[in-house]
Amino acid sequence: MKKVPVIDLGECTDCESCLELCPHIFKRNEDTGQIEVIDLSEYPEEEIQEVISMCPAECIAWEEVL
Repeated sequence: MKKVPVIDLGECTDCESCLELCPHIFKRNEDTGQIEVIDLSEYPEEEIQEVISMCPAECIAWEEVL
C-alpha cells in the first residue's frame, strides 16, 4: 500500500514551513491560495517526516492509498 502526505486545510495556519522545507513536494495553489501536495509516484519518507515534525499546526500526516 502506498503512503502519501496529506494536509488538513482546516487546521493549516499557512506558516509555509512545508514550502520552505520541501518545495519539490508542497506548493501553493495559485487559484485557491491553499498549500497542496504535489502528485508524485513516491514520496521521500525521511523528508516528509521532517516536515510533519516541524509543522506547528500538526496538520500534515501520512495517508495510505491503494
